[in-house]
Amino acid sequence: MFVKDQNKLVKVISQLKLVSPEQLDNARIENARSGKPLEQVLADMNLISKEDIVKAQAISLDVPYIDLGSENVDQNILKNITKELAEKFMAVPFGFSGGMLNVAMANPNNVQAIDFIEKKSGFRVNPYMASEEGIKSVVEQYQDATVEVSEALKSIDIIPTGAAPKVAGGTSDIAQDAPVTRAVNTILEYAVKARASDIHIEPREKNIKIRYRIDGVLQDTMNLPIHIHAALVSHIKILSNLKIDEHRVPQDGRFQVNFDNREIDVRVSISPIVFGEKVVMRLLDKTSGVITLEQLGVRGSAYEIIEKGSRKPHGMVLATGPTGSGKSTTLYALLSKMNSVAVNIITLEDPVEYHIEGINQIQVNAQVGLTFASGLRSILRQDPDIVMVGEIRDPETAGLAVQSALTGHIVLSTLHTNSAAGVLPRLLDMDIEPYLIASTVSTVIGQRLVRKICPKCKESYIASEALAMAIKKVVGDLLPDKAGDSKELGYQNLPAKDATEINLYHGKGCPECNNTGFQGRIGIFEVFLMDTEIEKLLVNRATTSEIHNQAVKNGMVTMRQDGFLKALEGTTTIEEVVRYAAD
Repeated sequence: MFVKDQNKLVKVISQLKLVSPEQLDNARIENARSGKPLEQVLADMNLISKEDIVKAQAISLDVPYIDLGSENVDQNILKNITKELAEKFMAVPFGFSGGMLNVAMANPNNVQAIDFIEKKSGFRVNPYMASEEGIKSVVEQYQDATVEVSEALKSIDIIPTGAAPKVAGGTSDIAQDAPVTRAVNTILEYAVKARASDIHIEPREKNIKIRYRIDGVLQDTMNLPIHIHAALVSHIKILSNLKIDEHRVPQDGRFQVNFDNREIDVRVSISPIVFGEKVVMRLLDKTSGVITLEQLGVRGSAYEIIEKGSRKPHGMVLATGPTGSGKSTTLYALLSKMNSVAVNIITLEDPVEYHIEGINQIQVNAQVGLTFASGLRSILRQDPDIVMVGEIRDPETAGLAVQSALTGHIVLSTLHTNSAAGVLPRLLDMDIEPYLIASTVSTVIGQRLVRKICPKCKESYIASEALAMAIKKVVGDLLPDKAGDSKELGYQNLPAKDATEINLYHGKGCPECNNTGFQGRIGIFEVFLMDTEIEKLLVNRATTSEIHNQAVKNGMVTMRQDGFLKALEGTTTIEEVVRYAAD
């Protein structure tokens, strides 16, 4: 940046005694002759360092100066401005003072840049002036997974895709290959920091695409050279205790890693595709603990129904939804609530996702014959009061679960159906007699996971007239007479039934949420209890829609209604609910 008031700059340079009077005079003569800015002339004549020029410029512009040459900025502070914005505006954050974000800029008079950074970061900006070299040195401090992985992989020998590494002394040479180890550790570490639930390593024709699933959505993270694919996959196979020389059939395994005193269980699935072997790693943080039903988003009548079902002396509580909809987490939350010294709780899981003190948890192992069905037969001889079966996959397991509930046990399990009402026809499809289902199933939970709006960049807007009408059509009868909280339903900040304008919310995007506008997820639920009317429908082998309609008549809040109410209170967006919850 060049100072317009050259006389003021000359005065500052003289006061700081950066050059002699004679040198300054010579520079001013050249400035007049060439028309170049004085600071440019001083730099060209090697009379003054670039850092001193910037310091003099800052003083002449009445802007504080910062020398970033030796600054080591904390990553949490750098998060307030993305690397892309830092490079675009030549501006980097380096600290806070008085609740304002200190930002070093090459041009601190760029009002538009300051305004944009304030909107994106959510903080008022306190501009400082710094040299471009100093700013670039801080930009280089931004942690970048691709750069770190690429650096770690530089010294790996090129291994043709599909080739097996040499094995010596019973272990693979590549197991001791530090670059591969560092690369895999970096990929895992960044996934944990990004709150990713899954890592996809996908070979393409010319590169390897690595994607993280964050808050249920896959995001491109990095591209790596294809020649290191075999080394990367072989190392993951060794960690997972899989066959490193088998490339033709799918393999499944698991291993554990520790990052920042957090124990992460990694489930590995490897499958051959056209360009090599694709790896998917599911990350389970065992130290995160089990969250409560309230934290999951279970509200009002749904919470009361689940509580009522769990207090019954016997019967089945079934959670349903697609893969990754949080069914197991809901059952874990329920188990934690039911856990006490007075009851014997045994679970049969694949895998054991969270360890709960006081509960006996069994890991399914099909390779040695320990399946859900065989395990369930065994644990019924262990004098259980409450049994959790990770998933009812087949008629045999379904029959055993029903028999367990009939003989006085509380049984918790999950099924894959699209709605809560779909559970009963699904059990009929598994050859369970209608009268047995009616006498054992007590509570059915249908659920999905939607992304929560980032609290840091959340903002409101007024819904269009058409959207407001559509919302009222779905939840109009559930809205309170006066705007505010609904104690009966458990929602907050709802509009009144007769409101002419409806406020909705979204995230505008910030560094905290990686500019997605979302951070974390919450459940949307529909829950019903088995009653006489539903039992009659079941005996007559009613359809899913007939059972659903009866449950709604009985007072069930549907998933779509639950989602819309959570959007109205500002927890999620209407778009998220529409995406996951059917009519």
